[in-house]
Amino acid sequence: MSARRGTSGSASGALADPYLPGHGNVGYRTTHYDLELDYRPGPGRLAGRARISATADRDLTEFSLDLGMFRIERVSVDGVPARHTHGAGKLRIRPATPLPAGTAFTVTVRYAGAPRPIPSRWGDLGWERLDDGALVASQPTGAPSWFPCNDHPSDKATYRITVSTQSRYAVIANGTLVSRTSDANTTTWVFEQLAPMPSYLATVQIGRYHLFDLATGPIPQRAAVPSRLLASARHDFGRQSEMMTAFECVFGPYPFDEYAVVVVDEELDVPVEAHGLSIFGANHVDGRRGFERLVAHELAHQWFGNSLTVAGWRHIWLNEGFAKYAEWLWSELSGGEPARAHAARSWSWLAAQRHDLRLADPGARRLFDDRVYQRGALTLHALRLAVGDGSFFALVGEWTRVHRHGTVTTEEFTALAQRHTTRPVGALFDAWLHEPALPPLPS
Repeated sequence: MSARRGTSGSASGALADPYLPGHGNVGYRTTHYDLELDYRPGPGRLAGRARISATADRDLTEFSLDLGMFRIERVSVDGVPARHTHGAGKLRIRPATPLPAGTAFTVTVRYAGAPRPIPSRWGDLGWERLDDGALVASQPTGAPSWFPCNDHPSDKATYRITVSTQSRYAVIANGTLVSRTSDANTTTWVFEQLAPMPSYLATVQIGRYHLFDLATGPIPQRAAVPSRLLASARHDFGRQSEMMTAFECVFGPYPFDEYAVVVVDEELDVPVEAHGLSIFGANHVDGRRGFERLVAHELAHQWFGNSLTVAGWRHIWLNEGFAKYAEWLWSELSGGEPARAHAARSWSWLAAQRHDLRLADPGARRLFDDRVYQRGALTLHALRLAVGDGSFFALVGEWTRVHRHGTVTTEEFTALAQRHTTRPVGALFDAWLHEPALPPLPS
């Protein structure tokens, strides 16, 4: 969500997601992105080299990548120059030799320009130039604003992200920092994300940040914060380590090697999750833990949305419903109000809204509607009350384990839920997921 408010095998085209038909490409699956970026914050210029490894799903004489408004300097497939055209957000590539089905291949794209956010109904998405650095928040369609990609949530790959910029800036990107080297006034940062991720969760943050550890141990937890907010951030994120422990108890093992939070020196409408890290605005740090529910929400997305990624955007409630319910669970587990109190307030709020949303298929216009979040959490609470805590949390644990680093659908979740109880839950899911009318408050 914005931080600021196919065709035949011989051709290229959009993956058939009715919500976002212009994003995603058929004919191949990506396996790895190796991105080398050189960014100059002053003029806001980016020079990039993307080396993308993929496997052809079918015979390909042409394929496409999603990419915004850059100057294309060179394209090659397996080291051989390839013909290409670029327009309307698509880089169409015709390799010198057709690629048979099952062939592993590598496409290299060199490009340059001033990154521009991708316009959408949810605002401008992707790479955003800040007064003193850069912010990337891509969900759901902003990734092509800074690198060529197959921009569909079901296409997950590993990443290596190298960023060179002026040494006065810190860089944070997905994964583990494997090296940092300086030469004159430039520092190069190299990150590796070995857990497969979709393009919309890839991110780079550049700014004058103070870097410090929030927690060490089995899961390192790091932070990047403007110096002026350091004391407040240490306090506001001070219980995140306890939160991690609590969520591992109810959701299963944390799915990545580490976790980072970035507080940008700008106001953001909402925090934004990325793969292995979350981005908060300066307005989400008040020194009083006034936004701790959002700390819980973004951490929960590492399981729901990042490790378990929706196979298509109509299943968005599986991301946002679980993250919202995690807010209620953290309140309950940390000695605050129980989930039932949050559920009662949520239900009262929903009762006063229009009842024209089907949670399992809300439509592109309502992808990030508050009702998706609230009703999604209430669906999970209703299921918990129906089957009991033992069955509910056993279900959640199996859900995150079986689909770790994969993609998920509503149908897979409801089928697994039924296997965890002898009580029929089809009517419950029909009422909460498929009917617009608001069911009674779960009790």
